[in-house]
Amino acid sequence: MPLAPVNGIRLYYEVTGSGEPLLFCHEFAGDYRSWEPQVRYFSRRYQVITYNARGYPPSDVPETLEAYSQEQAVEDIAGLMRHLALPRAHLVGLSMGGYAVLHFGLTYPHLARSLVVAGCGYGSVARERERFQREAEATAERILREGMRAMAEVYARGPARVQFADKDPRGWQEFVAQLAEHSALGAALTLRGVQARRPSVYELEARLRQLHVPTLIVTGDEDEPCLEPALFMKRTIPTAGLVILPKSGHTINLEEPDAFNRALSDFFSLVEAGRWGPRNPASLGPSALLPPTEAEKA
Repeated sequence: MPLAPVNGIRLYYEVTGSGEPLLFCHEFAGDYRSWEPQVRYFSRRYQVITYNARGYPPSDVPETLEAYSQEQAVEDIAGLMRHLALPRAHLVGLSMGGYAVLHFGLTYPHLARSLVVAGCGYGSVARERERFQREAEATAERILREGMRAMAEVYARGPARVQFADKDPRGWQEFVAQLAEHSALGAALTLRGVQARRPSVYELEARLRQLHVPTLIVTGDEDEPCLEPALFMKRTIPTAGLVILPKSGHTINLEEPDAFNRALSDFFSLVEAGRWGPRNPASLGPSALLPPTEAEKA
């Protein structure tokens, strides 16, 4: 079993295929298995790395809250890359993993070939933030009290998960079964130490404006907590593009694997061809109709 010694713990990881490195970071309700449709697709051309975050067996499950934070999630990615001797990699993250990838790009831009930030933004909108933090704490308490098997069925029926269940009942049930196998302690501490404490994406505005790593923002159009943050990140990161998948919720890589994979494949191809640059400043003129120089005359 491959275990990487990283920052005082061990992270389970898998490597599939060969080529330029492509590293996937899973969401709170997922694990390395959640990326199976992407592993099968991208390992034909890339060296695909998936791993389980701390708190997700067979990775270690630290027992103290202080061992879990947004900053620690970033350092774990960096440590795994050092262990695998990766000079740079394309990085893809969903939800919790999307936050980790975004913060990794801000902290270690020289290690990132590109960033895919998917389903990112929960708890960011000011009017929702306090409730999100309360619900993260309450959910952590229920997980410890009722166990993962009971809570998996509850959590997987959230407002942005029912789309997956409607479209692909069999795939959704597999997702629930895998979620039920997670560590209750690891899940609770992750909710308390990472989700409840991480900064809003809006608090990152000044840093995001200085981010020049090619970035693709991806979200489902029915993943309500992520829509406004996705548009904010598109408008703030100079090199960002935005993909919104129609009639889709939060678990978009599993819910719509073909559309998700095509969007990423096109993005990686443009990055590798040197064709994914910053936004043309002329697209930000004051007029909806005229070039900036002509708008001044109107």
